Amino acid sequence: MAENEAKMDMETSEGAAISRVYEAGYHISPLVKEEDIEKIVSEIRAVVEKGDGSFIAEGAPVLMKLSYDIEGMEAGKKHFFDRGYFGWLKFESSSETADLLRISLEKHPSIFRSMVFRTVREETRARLKAPQLREVKRGDTPKAAPRKVEESAPVSEADLDKALETLTLE
Repeated sequence: MAENEAKMDMETSEGAAISRVYEAGYHISPLVKEEDIEKIVSEIRAVVEKGDGSFIAEGAPVLMKLSYDIEGMEAGKKHFFDRGYFGWLKFESSSETADLLRISLEKHPSIFRSMVFRTVREETRARLKAPQLREVKRGDTPKAAPRKVEESAPVSEADLDKALETLTLE
């Protein structure tokens, strides 16, 4: 049964390419000016549009700290980036268009890391839940539990000496 489905994926009707859902993620160099970021994103979108792809969702590039330094080239020099503008887009297109996008992302001088992969149309990102905070009014102050004070009888010097001797002998 799986073989039949794979054959159907491979076959095309009247020479038309099968349309699949892909997602692309990319890191743009932090050395790029913020006003030039939109130009780079439009270049990425143009590759998909040129291949008759349709967009499903997109995440605009945001400057973020990376988990580790990544080596990349910028203006012919090797750099180690600890930050980058991360953006992504989900689109539907043929596999040829996805390959063209992968190649153009790899060759782009301002993109130091990228990936293109096949995915599903449904929303798959995990939702972050905000921690529940309890509401505190300004006038509220935490009340401490009252301490119990133990009353003790007076202790003689002889009793103290005797207790110390038993402690030091052990």
